[in-house]
Amino acid sequence: MITCDIVHLNPAAMDSRSLFVLLWMLLSSTSTGIKLDGNGYVDVVIAISSRVPQDDTLIGQIKDMVTEGSLYLYEALDKKVYFKEATILVPPQWNSTYFTKARTESYGKAKIIIDNANPAYGDEPYTNQYGECGAEGQYIHFTPNFLRDTTLIKPYGPKGRVLVHEWAHLRWGVYDEYSEEMPFYYSNGNIEATGCSKNIDGQLSDVTAGSPCQTDPRTSLPSKGCTFFPNKYQNTHSSIMYLPSLDSVSTFCRENEHNYEAPNLQNKKCGKATWTVIFEDSVDKDALRSLKPLQSSPPAPVFKVVQRMHRVVCLVLDVSGSMQGSRILRLQQAATHFLQNIIEDQASVAMVTFSSDASTLSSLTRIDSDTTRERLVTLLPKIASGSTYMCKGLNLGLQVLNKDNGDVIGDEIIFLTDGEASDDLNSCVPNAINSGAIIHTIALGNKADKALREMAPMWTFRSQLKFMNYITLDWWFLNCGMHKV
Repeated sequence: MITCDIVHLNPAAMDSRSLFVLLWMLLSSTSTGIKLDGNGYVDVVIAISSRVPQDDTLIGQIKDMVTEGSLYLYEALDKKVYFKEATILVPPQWNSTYFTKARTESYGKAKIIIDNANPAYGDEPYTNQYGECGAEGQYIHFTPNFLRDTTLIKPYGPKGRVLVHEWAHLRWGVYDEYSEEMPFYYSNGNIEATGCSKNIDGQLSDVTAGSPCQTDPRTSLPSKGCTFFPNKYQNTHSSIMYLPSLDSVSTFCRENEHNYEAPNLQNKKCGKATWTVIFEDSVDKDALRSLKPLQSSPPAPVFKVVQRMHRVVCLVLDVSGSMQGSRILRLQQAATHFLQNIIEDQASVAMVTFSSDASTLSSLTRIDSDTTRERLVTLLPKIASGSTYMCKGLNLGLQVLNKDNGDVIGDEIIFLTDGEASDDLNSCVPNAINSGAIIHTIALGNKADKALREMAPMWTFRSQLKFMNYITLDWWFLNCGMHKV
């Protein structure tokens, strides 16, 4: 799903910290791209990092996890939703004749990533989740070893179940019902394990000492090393955010069984049952309340395996007269930062300028050294004059991109303009719509609003549009999906 954000910022009214917070909130609030098509989730992109050596078995393991997770999700949410379609994005250096070329999929925008272990987590799956209760997370992280190593099923649970647990973090903004910091607490004079629901039976044992648990004299709670081991057979079916590895667990905690006393993040962040958050506060709340349960088990997910090529990017830069002064300076600064620090090695970059006419500053150039980067920087425009013929710049940018392999599918244009157009955008937008290119648009200055607002509905075909004025320009290059993989 594409979003078009028109942002009006007053630099004099905010310091750099408040500006950063505002922009971070803006970026965090944009759509993940995932959406519901009837009862099925589509546009789910699972991207494998370039750091992962080629292992074609990973593709099958990803498919197995999603297929298993789809049925578990279907049962967990009253048979209302499942995984309908998913795209697996493999790195450029993997070799196979079976991969098709990625179009708009990119590692930076994927919401499920397969990457080497984060030292803080090891092989434990996790979701980057910074928002408030009910807000979507940033991405789910799985390691290749988690997918391959069957011995990890015992500590974490079946992979499909783990996916649904993390999906609830990512999509619905719920939190864990266990707590590693406070695994136990007092309730009515009794020691309880932190979780949901309270109807999970089990025993305490000190796994480090191999003996019964001792009591910490400072807290009168079980000492560090003491762990709650649930019985294999239980009478309760909840909860996925507490113990998805338990065989009987098949749903999320509801209000009538929610444990409000437990010192966990779900209570601290939300103060309500996970089920309530999903159906009342999440991005899917309206759909989930209106969807009818499926009458039979859902079909298996449909998978597409695509490969991202090395990035091919054309900077299309407005050098018309209205860009004089601070705007052309900010353009230079942002483009310099992009060329020196952001665009990855082995990517190809071209540069086009436009005003009354368009010209090529540099044809597609492979980024193979710092010398190449600096040579491109020296070509950046320093003077602005003439009218603003945006279509001339856009058309030339597409022509330049077309020269490497005869098409522009999956190639990128970073289109930077103040939006004070001298031409009719309708004369070039249809061609851009049909090209298959990914077009990132940045608007400089307040007068850009009208032109770009009119352009946005036509241009949302496959673009990630970010409309910000000039003070956010270099921040956009750094943060809006334009970073090295």
